[in-house]
Amino acid sequence: MEPQPKLDPLTQTALRSLHDIAVPPPVSWMPHTWGWAVVAIIVIVALLLWFAYIYKRWRRNAYRREALAMLDAIEIDIRNPKRREQAVMDIGVLMKRTALAVWPREDIAAVAGTDWVSFLAAYGTGMGQGLRDRLDDLEYQHAKAMSAEAAEGLVRSARSWIEGHHVSA
Repeated sequence: MEPQPKLDPLTQTALRSLHDIAVPPPVSWMPHTWGWAVVAIIVIVALLLWFAYIYKRWRRNAYRREALAMLDAIEIDIRNPKRREQAVMDIGVLMKRTALAVWPREDIAAVAGTDWVSFLAAYGTGMGQGLRDRLDDLEYQHAKAMSAEAAEGLVRSARSWIEGHHVSA
């Protein structure tokens, strides 16, 4: 070890009088004006309202999700020639149940035949001619004679109506 050099008394006094560097206080993340706080509150309220609207719409369309899940099960049955006839009948039942979930029972329950098809056409989109014909006189048609392609067309038309029908407010 080397010996420490001897400092003169004036340097020693100057070194003893030194203090740590004065650091400014940290900058706050809070806005300095009320305007930014108001903007933040408005944004938070708008986000909450948007989430509430999305949740309400999700709840309002629960019947559609349920109907589409039932239609998926019907679609599996339609592919089986032994169960096709019952599956085609189930499409008509599903369409009626879907409508009953939204519109008043008094308006929907007694509607049948051409009035039922007219109702579906008036409030829905993408309803194919095959589905119109099938629902119009369902009780007189035999689904056993229906081809797999025609049955798949019924499912597509029913899916299109369930996804796209509009409910007047």
